[in-house]
Amino acid sequence: MYPFAWPADDVLFQRPVPTPTQQPEVKPLQSRFTGLSARPLAPGILREYDIRGVFGESLTEDDVYTVGRCYGSIAWERGARRIAVGYDGRASSPALATALTEGLVACGLTVCRIGLGPTPMLYFATHHLRADGGIMATGSHNPPEYNGLKMVLQGDSVHGEAIQELGRRAAAGGWVEGRGAAQVDDVFADYVAMLRRTYAGDRAIDVVWDCGHGATGDVVNALVADLPGRHRVLFGRIDGSFPAHHPDPTVAKNLRDLIAAVTEGGFRLGVGFDGDGDRIGIVDAKGRILWGDQILALLARDVLKARPGAPILADVKSSQVLFDEVAKAGGRPVMCRTGHSLIKAQMKDMGAPLAGEMSGHIFFADRFYGHDDAIYVALRFLDMLARDGTSAEELLDSLPKTHSTPEFRIECADERKFDVVERVKQRLAAEGSRFNGLDGVRVTVDGGWWLLRASNTQPALVLRCEADSSEALQGLVSTVDALIRDFGLSLPDY
Repeated sequence: MYPFAWPADDVLFQRPVPTPTQQPEVKPLQSRFTGLSARPLAPGILREYDIRGVFGESLTEDDVYTVGRCYGSIAWERGARRIAVGYDGRASSPALATALTEGLVACGLTVCRIGLGPTPMLYFATHHLRADGGIMATGSHNPPEYNGLKMVLQGDSVHGEAIQELGRRAAAGGWVEGRGAAQVDDVFADYVAMLRRTYAGDRAIDVVWDCGHGATGDVVNALVADLPGRHRVLFGRIDGSFPAHHPDPTVAKNLRDLIAAVTEGGFRLGVGFDGDGDRIGIVDAKGRILWGDQILALLARDVLKARPGAPILADVKSSQVLFDEVAKAGGRPVMCRTGHSLIKAQMKDMGAPLAGEMSGHIFFADRFYGHDDAIYVALRFLDMLARDGTSAEELLDSLPKTHSTPEFRIECADERKFDVVERVKQRLAAEGSRFNGLDGVRVTVDGGWWLLRASNTQPALVLRCEADSSEALQGLVSTVDALIRDFGLSLPDY
């Protein structure tokens, strides 16, 4: 159990909130899928954490209907009866949500259609509507031609083996048959009201919000209208073609507009979101980027004031500074495998109040549901600044300084990447090197560390290095480059 969860009726407030814009009409496909039975899915769309593919090629409406039948059958067999469905701002998302709804209804389930919004609004809806599960049609931070599904069922993320089970069901057929129903459940106002209550202070903090034309736009525009301080929303119109920049705040070039708006406009903080609003990036008043592990370290200090000794979880890509800072603040640092679904599951098992990833997924179970909601995280960060009377730049300066690489993505075929990591692990073991084999290999040396792991979402290996000095960092990079060249691989330029 999470240490805390809002009661379902705790977010029903009287405050009027503007209704969202850009809400496409979702028209039922009715008999389009009649007679569709077993339909094998392309193996490449069945990812570790979600389902994802190129719309119209590897992922079609028929595929998503099939997923709805498979998920719906499993849900029904487990006693689920109500499923929430939402979609992001991509052009293909309304059609996918409709196909998905048809598949769920054909299993006898009641579908609560929440419409357009960020993925965290779908997670919120499962609690708020007391639904047994939820599915979001979203391509997350991927290019416009991609789309996919993120799924939860009975409080748990559907990932790993559970996603592979959907693939097996699709190939075999044999779905539950029933007559369900679909209804509209507009949770937008209640979601915005819940977020607004997160910021309890009255200190005015001037903020730029970069929505990147992603699914957070309507929510952020409604939210900032009722926040103290001066607020500017960049690219708040939802547009799934992402005309301004790619919606991924973990890539520095995608934050250029945000940095310029903060520094040139005299704002105190900048916040950026990914395409579906579950990942965050922050920029301080000097235009410096706070990366995911730095944001987590600062939030951990705040949470641990009220939760001394609590476990704080972070993935293997995170800086050693994070783990050290958690320990200094009186917490118990726990290193986890990378993957938002995996971390949420471990967080739940351990009763951890806070967890996060280098990729900007941050999960609050402290006064929240335990999932990743980047807008909620932004408000918790603002609330911390307001209470402590400090600034983001002061907090960033308080963290020890290290030298690190970005995340290198080394092209490596899916059928080979795990074997390469295993062979590297065997070589290191034979040499007597110190390493953590939890997720790939994280090798600790004097003055630094390096990580090599297989990506669960791309045909690639992921490398990250951190050291006390730039010279030591270059030494680590050279060491790993020499190592992977033995396997016919090389690092990209940086």
